[in-house]
Amino acid sequence: MGDSVADRTGLSADFSLPEISGLAMATLLLAGGLIGPTLPGMSATVHRVLTVFLIALVLWLTEPIPYVVSSVFSVTLLFALDVVDSFAAAASGYASRLVFFLLLLLLFSNCISSVGLDRRVAERLLAGEYTPRQTHRSLAAHILLLAVLVPSAMARAVTFIPIVKRLVDAYGLTDGSGFERGAFLLLGHVNPIASMALMTGGGMALVTSEIINGTAQSVTWVEWGVLMLPPTVALYGLASLSAAVFSSVDDEMIIESDETEPREAEPVEADMDTLGGLTRDQRVVAAVMGGTVIAWIAGSFVGIPTVLPAAVAVFVLALPGIDIIGSQDLREVSWGIVFLIGAMLSILEVMESTGTLTYVIDTLTRVVPFAALSHWQVVGVLIALAVGIRVLFSTGSAAIVVALPIVLEFGNAFDVATVPLALSVLLVVGSTTVLPYNTTAVLVSMDRGPLSHRDVLTFGLVTMGLSLCVTAASWLVYWPVVSGCC
Repeated sequence: MGDSVADRTGLSADFSLPEISGLAMATLLLAGGLIGPTLPGMSATVHRVLTVFLIALVLWLTEPIPYVVSSVFSVTLLFALDVVDSFAAAASGYASRLVFFLLLLLLFSNCISSVGLDRRVAERLLAGEYTPRQTHRSLAAHILLLAVLVPSAMARAVTFIPIVKRLVDAYGLTDGSGFERGAFLLLGHVNPIASMALMTGGGMALVTSEIINGTAQSVTWVEWGVLMLPPTVALYGLASLSAAVFSSVDDEMIIESDETEPREAEPVEADMDTLGGLTRDQRVVAAVMGGTVIAWIAGSFVGIPTVLPAAVAVFVLALPGIDIIGSQDLREVSWGIVFLIGAMLSILEVMESTGTLTYVIDTLTRVVPFAALSHWQVVGVLIALAVGIRVLFSTGSAAIVVALPIVLEFGNAFDVATVPLALSVLLVVGSTTVLPYNTTAVLVSMDRGPLSHRDVLTFGLVTMGLSLCVTAASWLVYWPVVSGCC
């Protein structure tokens, strides 16, 4: 029996078991929220808010419908079930600076890729003579450097996959060689870690910084770099070395530079006016990117909001005569993630204003004996909770926006320092990929490379273990030292 379900009108649809289960569960939850009894000690409002929260989670996890649709539906339910006074209150999360900042960064990242600037940077990789192990180290270094330009692990993975394939061919290696497996572990598991070094390095870092700013204290772009750059680089370096050891990358074969010289990239623009090998559009994007970074640094000292330089950069790149950002770039934005984050922020705000979050925390506190745990045991339980939520989601940003506010509420209840806790959750969650769908970069690397499910699971546990070690060292040694600077 096939997967396709057809009706007599000739229309057909493909339904997977998780999708059918998700729709059925969401329907049952909605029915329970409308006509089901409330638990003792729970108000009708809390009951309905929890219903919307659970429906949203089920729809996001099983994905029977696009994120945009499920997010709009969840926000509309908040208003329709009369748990807020107005639709504006139900959709308040979309007024968050985070939503617009993320949209701007996605546009910026897309235009960097569309003009081929990321490929130009990546193709500088092959120069001189290299052994596979040296090439592996060079590949890791270039991915880390490219993270400054391209705030998307997925975009970086797609950029480097063709280069890795050419390297494998140049070495004359067979499919599934140690070098190829190590390279794809870099692109899938290690690559996303680089996005945590800067506040604007990717969705997870941006979401975390905005949640910190909204619940604890203001963290500037420079302060984030001081707090996160050394731990992230240390974790990235350890994970890169582990990928080489895990895959048994050899250090004997040598490849000559003339054999590895990459083919010239196909021009992405008709404009071939070059300077230093860069097209006109590539030079413009590089200049605007440099100016934006300078503005973020200066703004950390003079109080310029981080969203302003990003907005100016996108505005400049869309100006007539420049025309680097256009309608096509808007269509290619990951609108599903943007809408999901806006919806989750809306739901969390309603949960807080209606006392639902307090009810959840009080209930879980009665179940889990937090009061009997030591400080570090509480931290361990909260990080484990965040990891458990992360395993359920297909993107780190979505997992962070769900898990972090709940974890921070628990942390506040038990006097756990907010900023170190939030950064610890980011480091561990951002380094944990045990299922291929947990991270798009891993999914693509597994699809186009030689990695197996066992490789993904095993190395994901390795990177999670490394992140716990780096987090412990940062919390006990590094962050207390630099906390006076931030």
